[in-house]
Amino acid sequence: MWRIFNENIFNNIGIKRALPRYLDVLKGNKLPYYVLDRNYLANFSYEMSIEDLWDLHEEILDNYNEIIKENIGMKTDFNFSFLSLKIEIAKRIMESCIFCERRCKINRLESKKGYCGCGNNFSLSNAFPHMGEEPELIPSGTVFTCGCTIRCLHCQNYEISQWYDKGIEINSSQMAKIVLNLKENGCININMVGGEPTPNTYLWLKTMGETSCILPTIWNSNSYYSIETSKLLAGFIDVYLLDFKYGNNDCALKISGAENYFEVCKRNHLMAKEYGELLIRVLVLPGHNECCTRPILEWIVENLGEWTRVNLLFQYRPEWRASEINELKRRLNSNEIAEAIKIAKDVGLKNLV
Repeated sequence: MWRIFNENIFNNIGIKRALPRYLDVLKGNKLPYYVLDRNYLANFSYEMSIEDLWDLHEEILDNYNEIIKENIGMKTDFNFSFLSLKIEIAKRIMESCIFCERRCKINRLESKKGYCGCGNNFSLSNAFPHMGEEPELIPSGTVFTCGCTIRCLHCQNYEISQWYDKGIEINSSQMAKIVLNLKENGCININMVGGEPTPNTYLWLKTMGETSCILPTIWNSNSYYSIETSKLLAGFIDVYLLDFKYGNNDCALKISGAENYFEVCKRNHLMAKEYGELLIRVLVLPGHNECCTRPILEWIVENLGEWTRVNLLFQYRPEWRASEINELKRRLNSNEIAEAIKIAKDVGLKNLV
């Protein structure tokens, strides 16, 4: 079993400012959102239309902060809980998939596949206690699943995201056992990674409905998910570990094939801030400090606050098809690293990892 996390995180001012509820869950003072959702009566019928299900979901979500205060210790029939409502909506979406911003509308319940290549079950690449995440997350129960919603030419996990590794097909019940095993091996959270977790939204909701353990949830995403997915995650995910990849749409389209990325990313970060707690990763790319690093960090300070916890990453290396983009053929130089740090200070960020 892995040694438990460093308890100094409870005294780190940056972590305390950005992730107070997460720390309370780790201490046992609060419950993860999915546990609360399993015990809250949603009072819906499985014969209701998708529109009526969404209306009920929105009504509950609008009052969610009051609901969770009243929900401690309550029990209800899981089949009619808020979590089961989310699962039912997500199952309907699987019939015409719109989990990501591409909105392929493929019927994945019939094993058809869209842009991401994902079907009606998880394709598991690996699951293990990760000791290389942000300090407040380790040991993190990371679950790597295949497939992705974008095509980053420099992807460092391209074997997983682009299906060179086909993974092992498992269902939500099998994944629930993996989640339990990760906790038994000392993990302090369940970290839904990829590739990209977005195509597996329905499966993750089902998994957390079936697991018997209590762990805070981490949504480790490229941020290119739909407004519908954002709503389903609200009141389900405890900590959003979100990439903010680009500061404009041109770079996002050229490097990752992601149309309208900047607007989608901003919307999902705002939703994450409203309904959970947020930890942002910004991978600094060579030659992209002015077009990407600066506008990203400026937007974060102006819209999410100076104490937003940001991990400025400098480990870029040319991988996969990076050689197709001239400036991405090399690693960062020392001047670019110093410049990115100066930008973070200049815009007023106070909570760098």
